[in-house]
Amino acid sequence: MVSAADGKFRVLIVDDHPIVRHGLMQLINVQPDLVVCGQAENDREARAVLRELNPDVMIVDVSLSQGDGIDLVRDVRAQRPDLPMLVFSIHDENIYAERLLAAGASGYIMKDAPHPQLLAALRRVLSGAQYLSDAMEQVLKAKRDNGAPAAVSDDPIARLSNRELQVLSLIGRGLSSRQAAELLNVSVKTVESHRQSLKRKLNLETNAQLLQYSVSWYAGRGSDS
Repeated sequence: MVSAADGKFRVLIVDDHPIVRHGLMQLINVQPDLVVCGQAENDREARAVLRELNPDVMIVDVSLSQGDGIDLVRDVRAQRPDLPMLVFSIHDENIYAERLLAAGASGYIMKDAPHPQLLAALRRVLSGAQYLSDAMEQVLKAKRDNGAPAAVSDDPIARLSNRELQVLSLIGRGLSSRQAAELLNVSVKTVESHRQSLKRKLNLETNAQLLQYSVSWYAGRGSDS
């Protein structure tokens, strides 16, 4: 662990990929106002390190080797409402950003964003403000201007669990159950169980219908009102 110097904000990194954690540490530790105080690769480690180190901000991914980033954000927000959390993920912001903000995240940024943008996002949430990309800000602004509620009870997508939403998006991208299981670090049986639940909640009869629905939803998610 790195001890924070006076005047530097202490950053906790939660990501299940060592190379990502290393890259973030290299980027952050050369900044004059930031320092990485610790890291974790899963939900359990994150909770333990959070209690031990008391960081000023947390960078967290949606998918973890064990546990779920959305659940972690929600629980941390309940326990540490003062702690800014920046979600840093490969998962499409059009699918996950609103859900993470609702769970208690302070911002959402994609992993393909340039380094200066990541640092700007980190400093923004540390200042107490919210961070989203310009494109995502426009999506949410359009929803507000159209008077769309944050969640619509009769929308079947709103009734999906966070994991079901992940599985739906992976099916829409064309991934098999085995590929989805590897990406989510769960068993194929678990993914198949989620597929059955998706068919039930979306009122679909066959796997072919689920695939067609998933592809259509994934392709059109950015234009949903």
